[in-house]
Amino acid sequence: MPVTTVEKDLDQLTITIVADFTAPLRRLWDAYTDPRQIERFWGPPTYPATFLRHDAVAGGRSVYAMTGPEGDVHYGCWDWTSADAPHTFEVLDRFSDAAGVPNPDLPTTRMDFAFEETSSGSRLTTTSRFDSLEQMQQLIEMGMLEGTREAMAQIDQVLADLASFAAERGAQAQILSDTQVRVARVIRGTVDQVWRAHNDAALMQQWLLGPDGWSMPVCEIATTVGDSYRYEWQRDGGDERFGFTGELLESEAPYRAVTTEAMIGMDFPPTLNELTLTEVEGGTLLALVITYANAEQRDAVLATGMTDGMETSYRRLEGLLQPTLA
Repeated sequence: MPVTTVEKDLDQLTITIVADFTAPLRRLWDAYTDPRQIERFWGPPTYPATFLRHDAVAGGRSVYAMTGPEGDVHYGCWDWTSADAPHTFEVLDRFSDAAGVPNPDLPTTRMDFAFEETSSGSRLTTTSRFDSLEQMQQLIEMGMLEGTREAMAQIDQVLADLASFAAERGAQAQILSDTQVRVARVIRGTVDQVWRAHNDAALMQQWLLGPDGWSMPVCEIATTVGDSYRYEWQRDGGDERFGFTGELLESEAPYRAVTTEAMIGMDFPPTLNELTLTEVEGGTLLALVITYANAEQRDAVLATGMTDGMETSYRRLEGLLQPTLA
């Protein structure tokens, strides 16, 4: 059991939980900032979490869903007020709806996560601050302490599972809901490099090609929110061609970009694509959450081998970045 102490301070309206781990400091930090990992322990075993958004930077947001044994779903969100990797981050933790809109009728908790190296590994001190004694008591009665203990008891297994999240692992698609899929991969390169590779037309035309045998003759990038982009690919030596177009809805360089995406010449509903880049040990975690119109569209796209094509492109991107990193 990693939790070593739990202290309630009724005068300061705080609850402080200290947990010790044998894993290195960076490994522990990455477990909290990688959505694939935190959702394996954020929430007790009977209410596992799924992170629909996870921006591990100051000014970022996280939205998660916790699903109970009867299929009941409860949503929460974090607003990241500060982040200093791999030492501290602070968030406002709120109850919310499925879109991440906070519920004003339930308490807001200000949470401070402090990570430090120890002689045997690492330590996490989590301090939760409340606006009133009534709010503090309300959350305790809702099972906050018991849930936190059960959740943190799962972290050791996640930290030990190094192979599952090694940098050499290829792109993986994970179904988050009936309409959402997350594709994630660690790219050997810095956040700035990976961001530039998605926003420099000359670079994109070298790596965003999918399987061998294709070129990208059209690469018109949206540089400002509200702008449209257009990408087209053509098979080498043939007339076969396809492409996508859409609009840039959000851009927070170099960490997050949100776009719509529609296939040119096809009557399919557009998707919503949320790209997040996070610094992790070994490079940059690229997470792309794609929202489809329905489960049928989601399954049809996955059946095309989309993830395999993305993995080929990401390997090609790493080949371009490696000389820069050498």
